Amino acid sequence: MGNKKPEDANQVLNDFLSHDPKARYAFDSERDSPESELCRQKGKEYEECVTLKMNSRRLFAAMQKYGFFCALPSNPEKTHMECKPMP
Repeated sequence: MGNKKPEDANQVLNDFLSHDPKARYAFDSERDSPESELCRQKGKEYEECVTLKMNSRRLFAAMQKYGFFCALPSNPEKTHMECKPMP
């Protein structure tokens, strides 16, 4: 994944989501980082992850475009975004 060019980020995201479009996902990134890590939930844990050349704002918008509802978790100590497919 590390050799993907920034312009391929949308395709990498599409490919990753297409493996399990009904799963829950979570993403996180450092403040002002050009990259974000997106992970797919398996059971109770987020195990399968990919690093995307997208800042968190752009990834948030992309996830909404793919039909996911993303929000901060209810635990105030957590700062990642959790995304679940909308019915």
